[in-house]
Amino acid sequence: MKKYLCLTLALALSLAWDSPNTPKKNFVDVQGIDPSIKPGDNFFRYVNGRWYDTAKIADDQTGVGSYSFMNIPQKELLQHILDSVSKTNHSIGSIDQKVGDFYASGIDTLTINKRGYEPVQPILKRIDAIGNLTSLFKFVADELKAGNRSIISFGISPDDKNSSKNIAHVSQTGLGLPNRDYYFKTDPTSLQIQEAYKKYLSTLFELTGSDPASTVKNATVVYNIENQIAASHKTNIELRDVKANYNKISIIILNQTQPKIGWSTLLLNLGAKTDSIDVGQPAYYEKLNELLGSVSLSEWKIYLKAGTLKTYVEALSKPFTDASFEFSKVLSGQTAKKSRRQIMTQNVDGLLGQALGQLYVKRYFNEDAKKRVLALVNNLQKSFENRINHLDWMSDSTKQKAKEKLYAITKKIGYPDKWRNYDKVPIDRTKYFENLLALGRNQYQFQLARLNKPVDRTEWGTTPSTVTAYYNPSFNEIVFPAGILQFPYFDFAADDAINYGGIGMVIGHEMTHAFDDQGAQYDKDGNVKNWWTKEDYEKFKTKTKMVTDLYSSFTVLDDVHVKGALTLGENTADNGGIAIAYDAFKMTRQGQDTSRLDGFTPDQRFFLSIARIWRVKTRDAFMLTYVNTNPHSPAIWRVNGPLMSFAPFYKAFNVKPGDKNYKTEDQRIKIW
Repeated sequence: MKKYLCLTLALALSLAWDSPNTPKKNFVDVQGIDPSIKPGDNFFRYVNGRWYDTAKIADDQTGVGSYSFMNIPQKELLQHILDSVSKTNHSIGSIDQKVGDFYASGIDTLTINKRGYEPVQPILKRIDAIGNLTSLFKFVADELKAGNRSIISFGISPDDKNSSKNIAHVSQTGLGLPNRDYYFKTDPTSLQIQEAYKKYLSTLFELTGSDPASTVKNATVVYNIENQIAASHKTNIELRDVKANYNKISIIILNQTQPKIGWSTLLLNLGAKTDSIDVGQPAYYEKLNELLGSVSLSEWKIYLKAGTLKTYVEALSKPFTDASFEFSKVLSGQTAKKSRRQIMTQNVDGLLGQALGQLYVKRYFNEDAKKRVLALVNNLQKSFENRINHLDWMSDSTKQKAKEKLYAITKKIGYPDKWRNYDKVPIDRTKYFENLLALGRNQYQFQLARLNKPVDRTEWGTTPSTVTAYYNPSFNEIVFPAGILQFPYFDFAADDAINYGGIGMVIGHEMTHAFDDQGAQYDKDGNVKNWWTKEDYEKFKTKTKMVTDLYSSFTVLDDVHVKGALTLGENTADNGGIAIAYDAFKMTRQGQDTSRLDGFTPDQRFFLSIARIWRVKTRDAFMLTYVNTNPHSPAIWRVNGPLMSFAPFYKAFNVKPGDKNYKTEDQRIKIW
């Protein structure tokens, strides 16, 4: 999105709180406040404790509350759309027909169950026919083009060092557990997960006709190959190293160093014409080349069968989906399967997202929200500039570069200016499995068409209905889909304190990502390029180490620690987001006032809103997986962590020495 309305600062300040005709609502859950908890001891519990202790997680969910879990009620809105369009005849090729018929094909469990695993049998037979590495990689390429990545993860996206051009990338893949660490841990929970996964593999083989003796043996073969692959994988923390994960290598060299992969032939089969490729994690492909010589072809065929069944399991009959769920229960703690309607709503959103997005926006999105939120974005941009100007640790030359990058950020709000079309993909309401393959192939061709072409900066990386927001360093853009522009993040009738503590904090968070430990390595055009003085960057790294150390001291589930190095970027953005949003809020009329509303000052309402947007409760099993794999801190620390370093919060709630979350001046994080 490149064109925006030019809004004056006056409009930016004239939000709902300033309008005398706007009806007042109680956006603070006053009854939910727990006065027995001191704000300085645990602000998350002070605001959310009563809700947390009584909130019930549905059997078919892993959590409840705000942010990502707001996508649960969002999906209900989408279900209403899908139920409607799937029951009506539409002209062939129209958005309504494709969306409605794909959804209908996936909820027709009678047909899906009747077919058993028949839809995937042709693929399994192709695996049986593999006779050498050449035919193995022909299979791998053909399946990759339909969405089954198996041992090659291939994609097209901007070149980190020339962000105006799209190039080919490959990254590590090949595992069935969440990441490498799950294969090597020996604690009781990890061992339970490993055994559940092996049982899952065995069940898949059993359901496709293998004899009982072979099922366990085959599962062991698959697990052992994955275990060897896992040893070559980088950890989630190592994957955060931007420069180490950029390795543009010529195909000539790859052919010489990894002859068993046969890169030239692989790329030819993929239809990808290129003389070089960015190999994100070279150690994986080096290990793969080695394993192609040490693991027998028969064992690779067993591995590929398992991967194929896992890829397509949700499109097969009930015994397959039951097996998948039994394994997922161990990882998530979820006790009941999601309904087929829920699963298909998610699948339509994922595979026909911008088609469904058009229907969603037409029915549920208020166009005025784009103007209002853009006003907040512009206000926060001014706030961020002011904070950069007053930094005491950064030189003037680096400040100038930082401000240039700040004002070069592209702002995308609501939905794309240009919708993606799905004209080339046929959808048949009687053939769910075939629809999945058609959509997978369509997605691959959509990506492939970008190769060696100029980057289209109007593209979106999420669907309009999703409750999320993101910063894309290669595009130097911040994106706020329609889905997040609702309470508790944003409401037309809310006062400034609520909106700035809600969507304002999220905006500030995404802006700060342009200057976190990863984003700071990209220039204003989206290239990995140093724009810092050496001295300033060393000071920056010293400050970010404080973030890592502080968050590593936080615990969840009794003695499980937050991974400070894994969550560094998000924690930096949370700390910056609150500071930037607060300064922007102080530019508003309410921010400069002291009048109480619901018994709270404007500043107090701002912080109450921040705690409210992270009101989340999850299952313990889900949280354990989350801490090990997710770059965001758990919700409680997205509230308490930044606030224990923020002086205006101390003043607003009279936080004193002796309070559990009190930090001395020298202990507080102050980056942006």
